Amino acid sequence: MPERTTVERHPERGSADRQEAYAVLDEAVFCHVGFVDDGPTVVPMLHARIGDDLLLHGSPASRLMKTLSAGADVCVTVTLLDGLVLARSAFNSSANYRSVMVFGTGTAVTDLGVRRTVLDAFTDKLLPGRRPHLRPMTDKEVRSTAVVRVPIVEFSLKTRTGAPSDAAADLAAGVWAGVVPLRLSPLEPQPDPHTDAEVPDHVRRLMG
Repeated sequence: MPERTTVERHPERGSADRQEAYAVLDEAVFCHVGFVDDGPTVVPMLHARIGDDLLLHGSPASRLMKTLSAGADVCVTVTLLDGLVLARSAFNSSANYRSVMVFGTGTAVTDLGVRRTVLDAFTDKLLPGRRPHLRPMTDKEVRSTAVVRVPIVEFSLKTRTGAPSDAAADLAAGVWAGVVPLRLSPLEPQPDPHTDAEVPDHVRRLMG
């Protein structure tokens, strides 16, 4: 029986390149966390990576954090959608993407110093350069946030790039075909109604 990380559908799109997988995990803002607890559940949430560990955080009272902290099996997935692949037929139309699936078990991070480091990593990932402008997290805030570590041992990377793969018989159909690139782009910042400060440079840099 194939391993669960084996790419069976379009195996040419699969890769075991760890650094490429890490690049996808780092670029993605959201992940989806799948686990089983009184039935299958998938939860979208923020994530971060430190070294060979994928980190998740949430309320200690949440079902997700309780289940993963107890060592339940978990599957964490991220997908970056890079473009719409418009072929000359609906059947051959597709999408360009980069995706990673991480299989493993969670371990609760109980050391408060380590937990603080992990939570700082979440802030740095969400918007680099922001943390020095914020007040430090209080001990109460650190204690009230559960952190789970999932070692990145078993993973699957799959990507699709390039033009449509049309059937030879369709090439002369007179239908436009190609790729519509997609990207996630920030819009103009919307100030909080209680702030009179100028938009800081680290936020402006996000605008490109």
